[in-house]
Amino acid sequence: MKDWKDIWTDILKVPLVRILLLVAFDLLAVLAAGVLALYVRFDYSFQSIDRSFWEAVMGSYGYNAAITLAVFYIFRLYHSVWRYASETELINNAIAVVICAVMQPVVFWIEQVRLPYSYPFLYAFFMLILTIGIRFSYRFLRFLKSWRLGRFGRLSRSRCMVVGAGVAGNAIIKEIDSSHYLSMQVACVIDDNLGCHGKYLRGVPIVGGREMIAESVEKYGIDEIIIAIPSASHQLLRPILEICKETGCRLRILPGMYQIINGEVSVSKLREVQIEDLLGRDPVKVSVDEIMGYVAGKTVLVTGGGGSIGGELCRQLAQHGPKRLVILDIYENGAYEIQQELRAGHPRLDVVVLIGSVRNTARVNGVFETYRPDIVYHAAAHKHVPLMEESPNEAVKNNVFGTYKTAKAAAKYGTKRFVLISTDKAVNPANIMGASKRICEMIIQDMNRVSATEYVAVRFGNVLGSNGSVIPLFRKQIAAGGPVTITHPDIIRYFMTIPEAVSLVLQAGAYAKGGEIFVLDMGEPMKILDLATNLIKLSGCRVGEDIKIEYIGLRPGEKMYEELLLREEGLKETANKLIYIGKPIDFDHEVFARQLEKLRKASLTEDDGIREVMREIVPEYRGFEDGQTVG
Repeated sequence: MKDWKDIWTDILKVPLVRILLLVAFDLLAVLAAGVLALYVRFDYSFQSIDRSFWEAVMGSYGYNAAITLAVFYIFRLYHSVWRYASETELINNAIAVVICAVMQPVVFWIEQVRLPYSYPFLYAFFMLILTIGIRFSYRFLRFLKSWRLGRFGRLSRSRCMVVGAGVAGNAIIKEIDSSHYLSMQVACVIDDNLGCHGKYLRGVPIVGGREMIAESVEKYGIDEIIIAIPSASHQLLRPILEICKETGCRLRILPGMYQIINGEVSVSKLREVQIEDLLGRDPVKVSVDEIMGYVAGKTVLVTGGGGSIGGELCRQLAQHGPKRLVILDIYENGAYEIQQELRAGHPRLDVVVLIGSVRNTARVNGVFETYRPDIVYHAAAHKHVPLMEESPNEAVKNNVFGTYKTAKAAAKYGTKRFVLISTDKAVNPANIMGASKRICEMIIQDMNRVSATEYVAVRFGNVLGSNGSVIPLFRKQIAAGGPVTITHPDIIRYFMTIPEAVSLVLQAGAYAKGGEIFVLDMGEPMKILDLATNLIKLSGCRVGEDIKIEYIGLRPGEKMYEELLLREEGLKETANKLIYIGKPIDFDHEVFARQLEKLRKASLTEDDGIREVMREIVPEYRGFEDGQTVG
């Protein structure tokens, strides 16, 4: 059965009833304020009050009531949502009451009555208390209800720690405190600002800096940690996240500073802490103006546009105003998904989605002849190292000659720029996939020499979260209860996010003059073991207890570490300090042409000796069959 607080709350949910109740209470407040003003003025004694003063207050009641209702209506005091009332409503209430009090001498003059000079001031004081009390009583009742739930329903509510006592932290706590729908309770706040320690933020204690996180999780029984420091860089966040992930609590984070700028700080904007947050490196920044300068108004072709890298390329290109975006992919499901996404997000963009293989010369030439792309991003490729070791001829057909046919078509049909998506595995390759991509780089350097088209390659490391990458595999293994499989405890890799990789590709297109190999400075490499360990902890599990890690040995063609540059290539900075240009390596182009033809025939005849043919083209290629397991 509902108690009186719940009944009162239900009544106030009806808008018309709420307005009528406010009007009725305000009319009573006008009378009560007048009576109390006289009572206080005459030393808290009704007997001391002259009868004429009582008659004056009662006689002027009609005027005061009308003035009050009119002024309150003008200041929207009957239209505000008082359960979420803030400083604005409080100020409006105060101004309205002051105006009503200022009108008191006018009312006395109209009624030809006399009251003490202090009466308007006392009247204003009591009117302010009464009207604010009436309007904020609903919030008080909600507070009592929340307090009751917090005290007696604590078992059903998750207990949270908020890291960050700034604007974002304040907004998060405010929403949790005022919402009926969030089964959360903020138990403590962490902030590194010493001046905040020992104080309270919206009634929640600020218990100390990051050094208190682990202790406070235990002390307050914390289930979830919310990171509310959107202005912090990745370098500043990483040590905090490292501490938090050791607690076993669920971690959520407010994405970025723009959330505060746009006034969008709320619990709904929180996201799970991802492994990317632990890389300790800020995302690569690109010059949007430079990208716009060469993409806007152009026809752009993305091969492999349905894949993880190709799809992100299409998303970012769509934001820079191309005249037409042509997507070519052999995998229809991926192509369909990016088509639907772009149609929904960019309805005015001319998007053409084509199904076809870059291995098909006639299909590739037909696409170029029909659409005449100004810019080509060649992302179509076989990239899975172990699979390509088992099917080397397919890697050559798709990666090498798919690139060759697309690059030739670009030259034939007047494409201005051709950007090849390459990989760090092309440096001193230890596998078929890496060797095939190194030959692709040589193809675009060779084409750049004889064609008006500007050919460049973009080389980067492992992409977090891309199709077939280690992160989705680890997540599936964790979801299945383990074990998480790693090839070797000491294996290391460079990592970057998909948006970073694509930003580099777009920036390379802006810098291209022809023949360059662009390389991203990806910071320090990361152990795959650390990656797996962090991912297990971020999932709220304990390494070795809930989820075990097993070592399965290096796979065919796998290096212990990857390299980004050949020693001969050198390094030159660009305007973007995180993007470098490798100096092209000279090679005999006539010999290369004969070697390519030999490689083509070997791939078509399914020659078992294709690795030896590739080694003739890429002397630094030492495959797994040679015992090459370390880069």
